[in-house]
Amino acid sequence: MGAFGSAAKRMQRAPSATLCAALLEASLRMQRRGLTTDLKQRLAEHNSGKSPHTAQFKPWRLVTYVASSDEQKAAEFERYLKSGSGHAFANRRLW
Repeated sequence: MGAFGSAAKRMQRAPSATLCAALLEASLRMQRRGLTTDLKQRLAEHNSGKSPHTAQFKPWRLVTYVASSDEQKAAEFERYLKSGSGHAFANRRLW
C-alpha cells in the first residue's frame, strides 16, 4: 500500500475522477510518492497527523504532481515512481 492508500480501492470510490500522482517532502527530507483523487485533502490529512506513517515527519509540502484522467496510466506512473528507476528519475527531474 502506498502513501496514499490502495490504488484499486481509490478507483472504486471515484471511477471518473482525475487522479494525481504526487511527490511530497517533509522537513526532515523524507519523501513520499502516492496517488489520490483529492490532492488538497490528502496533503491536509498528512499534515494533520491522520496518517500514522507520515505523522511523525510533518509538515509535508507538495513538490510535484502529475494529473491524469486515465486511471490505469496514473496507477502505472505511481508504481513507476516507487521503483528504483522511478526514484532515480524523480530525484533527477522532479525534486
